[in-house]
Amino acid sequence: MKVPFNWLKDYVDINIDAKDLGDRLTLSGSALEEVITQGDVIKNVVTGKIVEITAHPDADKLKVCQVNIGSEENIQIVTAATNMKEQDVVPVALHKSILADGSEIKKGKLRGVVSNGMFCSEEELGIAGDEPVHGLMILPTDAPLGMDIKEYLNLNKSILDFDITSNRPDCLSMVGMARETAATLGTTYKMPNFNYEVKCNENINDVLKVEINDSLCRRYMARGVKNVKVMPSPSWMQERLLEAGVRPINNIVDITNFVMLEIGEPMHAFDAREIKSGKIVVDRAKDEEKFVTLDGIERTLDSNFLCIKDNETSIGLAGIMGGLNSEIQDDTTEVIFEAANFDGTNIRINSKKLNLRSESSSRFEKDIDPNLAELAINRACALICELGCGEVMEGTIDIYNSKKEEGNITVDSNWINKFLGTDIAKEDMKKYLDSLELKTEINGDNLDIKIPTFRVDIAIKEDIAEEVARIYGYDKIPTTIYSASTGREPKYKNEVLRDLMVSTMVSSGLNQSISYSFVSPKVFDKINVPEDSELRNVIKIKNPLGEDYSVMRTTTIHSMMECLGRNYSRNNEYARLFEIGKVYIPKEDETAIPTENNILTIGMYGNCDYLDLKGVVENALEALGLSRVMFARESDNPSYHPGKTAAIMIGNKKAGVLGEVHPDVSENYGVETGCYLAELNLDILFEYSKTNKKYKALPKFPAVTRDIALLVDDEVLVQEIEETIKRAGSALVEKVQLFDIYKGAQIPEGKKSIAYAIAYRDDKKTLTDNDVNKVHDKILRSLEHKLGATLR
Repeated sequence: MKVPFNWLKDYVDINIDAKDLGDRLTLSGSALEEVITQGDVIKNVVTGKIVEITAHPDADKLKVCQVNIGSEENIQIVTAATNMKEQDVVPVALHKSILADGSEIKKGKLRGVVSNGMFCSEEELGIAGDEPVHGLMILPTDAPLGMDIKEYLNLNKSILDFDITSNRPDCLSMVGMARETAATLGTTYKMPNFNYEVKCNENINDVLKVEINDSLCRRYMARGVKNVKVMPSPSWMQERLLEAGVRPINNIVDITNFVMLEIGEPMHAFDAREIKSGKIVVDRAKDEEKFVTLDGIERTLDSNFLCIKDNETSIGLAGIMGGLNSEIQDDTTEVIFEAANFDGTNIRINSKKLNLRSESSSRFEKDIDPNLAELAINRACALICELGCGEVMEGTIDIYNSKKEEGNITVDSNWINKFLGTDIAKEDMKKYLDSLELKTEINGDNLDIKIPTFRVDIAIKEDIAEEVARIYGYDKIPTTIYSASTGREPKYKNEVLRDLMVSTMVSSGLNQSISYSFVSPKVFDKINVPEDSELRNVIKIKNPLGEDYSVMRTTTIHSMMECLGRNYSRNNEYARLFEIGKVYIPKEDETAIPTENNILTIGMYGNCDYLDLKGVVENALEALGLSRVMFARESDNPSYHPGKTAAIMIGNKKAGVLGEVHPDVSENYGVETGCYLAELNLDILFEYSKTNKKYKALPKFPAVTRDIALLVDDEVLVQEIEETIKRAGSALVEKVQLFDIYKGAQIPEGKKSIAYAIAYRDDKKTLTDNDVNKVHDKILRSLEHKLGATLR
């Protein structure tokens, strides 16, 4: 939902900027996606008056201008423009200014003459439109000098883009967001004007009849307008529509779109000439019926589609789009306004079937309040009178068989405080709820609340507690420890190990993230999964929220990369995240319950590398008591860098993978730095875990340390060397520590020098040189035989 900041201010007095408002609304439950500001890039451009123009001494095509920018001294600008004259006011880009395309302007010399900036055209300010411009932008002569051009030209317009959840259709309107804004800021909001004057003595009930033949239509209202003048809508209305992402068409159509955005009730306007029968019938379409929608495309309908008909001829797809055969023409003189309410499920199914999702259908599919229809049709008539583009007829057609009434709920204020862990006075609770138009009366400790019909998301006492919490402020709610009784059943082993993993990750400096288990089928392309990969064999959801949430994930790479990408887009210099979640692997029998694997996913970027990631993974393995774990090269995983990826092996079982994310995958998520991911199968790790700690006495006898420097091939892994040393040294090798890796002029091509400190100890006696030499020589022979290593 795009909410133009200036439009919102028509209903609420707002004394903070758009970004701050977006942050405040996010904290109160309206998730802000982004703030779009038209002139955000432009910096240090002001208005200035040209007080003197002289010829350049060394260039015929250049002029030297003295410019008054409202300061004590004039500044000098050299320009090649020819359309200005003395006393003209123009935009002036000063030293270290930035234009709309991101280019920076600095003072310098043009053919030997100092220029302290440049004059600007509409194109350089990003407001030229589609038509080419020639010369400078000349401003009105009364423009104040030295004023920021963004402020003067009103380029500081901000648009707040919110992600409105499906249970809050009341927020898909300017009035709805104004209500949320007022409640969040602790102020009030005002409704638009709904008053209109009837100037036509003719009654719509005398010229039009409406018949509803299907329960999918819950309410149908119609009102007539005569002596219509179809023309472009005023600039203020066009500006509001464009900011909200809707293209202006003409004043009548624009009024219906404006009301839809303002009130949240989609409307439609019919050319009355095209309702030849004088009767509108709301009924199902015929199977294989052809119908041309307003976008000029012929659609094939069936009996599941609800249509608005001129007796037998369809003139509109209910709740989706009007028909081309009844659209408003330039010569239209009489209009029928429709404001109706339809079954949301039917609208959603049909719009998906036609692949036609409109602003109208996106609202109706969320089951908006039928009582909005009256507000919308009154507002449309008020705008007709305000714009002077027609005369509203007497009477209203309103078929509303089952009126939706306000709900009632009683909640104990003490229960709310206990539930939230707060100590909020019941009077304050009433204030918060009243600000959301949840009319509240205090009855002892109880709150008697009337639930308005537009709040379809409120049904139980927990919903009321949520409303109190979000307006009170989630950030003000204290952290409380859950109290558990001593009779609680002990946790299962895997629950204990899961908690252990969470504490291990947190102690390793990571923050926990939580993401949805359902994703879009398109994510496999983003993470480079081949077309024939088993990962693309997914469980499909029968009733998904949308394509982006239509399948169950088989890998957690996308979920973690989306989190890292979001952090990167918010200019966070680094991120260290982990998630414990499930992946869902289908079985051959499609009716069988899929296999659910528990996965620990670790993701990081910024001031880190593969070894940082490996260190966190080793912390997890150590916490689970897993010592015999091997890291094997893995170069065939398309989501990871082929040379910086390893598989985690426990015996012959692959328990996970870690490495640097493939650069193409990072780029797909908008991350321009190296990302590092690990996926650990917790089911396998828990199976082999050994968390029972055993006491071991401090050693009585001293250790003997020997250093060795080996020359090995580049392909030999450090892990292979260490495993060989431990196997050959048997029980006497207490510790193997790598302390140097060297490649240089003294080392042959394709070789590297690896240096270790090996600690030997016997728990039963003091080792002699002869004891150590025997084991040490055996280690050297094993290294030479198995790995081709030689001593340096």
